[in-house]
Formats: sequence, C-alpha cells, structure tokens
Amino acid sequence: MGRDARGGPGTRGALRRRLAVGLALLTASGVLALAAPGEAVAAPTRCEGRKVRTLTFSTGYVNVYKRNGTVCAMTFQRNPGRDRRMTVSVQARGFVPVPAEGVRPRSIGPVQTYAGHRCVRVKGSVGRGSVSTGWILC
Repeated sequence: MGRDARGGPGTRGALRRRLAVGLALLTASGVLALAAPGEAVAAPTRCEGRKVRTLTFSTGYVNVYKRNGTVCAMTFQRNPGRDRRMTVSVQARGFVPVPAEGVRPRSIGPVQTYAGHRCVRVKGSVGRGSVSTGWILC
C-alpha cells in the first residue's frame, strides 16, 4: 500500500490532498458567493456618446447616439406626462433588431447595439405617430 504498480512512491496520497484542497476552495468560494452577492447594476437611463440624429414625428422624436461603434436610441414624447404606448428599435445591418416597448409617461429606451461601421435602421413610435428610417449612418 502506498506504492503504485511500478514500485515507486504512492500517488494516492498526493491525489487525495489535491482533491481535498480543491473541495475546500470550491466550498469557500460558494460560501462567499452566498454571503456577499455583490452590488446590483441598474440598467442605463440614457445613451452615451454624441447625438448624430434626431428623428421627429407628430407625437414625439427619437434621438440617435453613436460612441465607439455602438449605436443607441431613445424615444421621447412631444408632450410628456400622460402614459402612452412607446416603442424604439435599433438594427445593425445583418443582425436582428433590438427593441424596447412599453407604456411610459416620458421616454422609452435606451436600446443599443454594436454596429461598428455597418449601416443601422432605427424605428420609434409614440401612440399613433411613428418614424422609421432606411439604412443610415453608413
């Protein structure tokens, strides 16, 4: 006992020690994860970058921002205060749209997608009014 098949010193003890240390580390990390779950990160409330377009329509407008290849958009009501159904969507060419919709008193969004140097399509609506672009920012 304590020797392997070739007659050398045993490796079972070393293997058991490694398993014990690994199990202890795993247990400690699990306990720490449960004890300190970390800080909650809130969703962004505005777009970062410079404003590149303002798309206006009868009941509101959509602001489009760009920063480091990321395109971001938000829809705003023209007359805020009443809860109205609003939508905003950004789509980089070759990718699926990133939408947001809801009933809000002032604005909806931000929605953002990485576009790099691709063209993007932006849509937004407030109530019955809406705007939709073709491929822009190419």
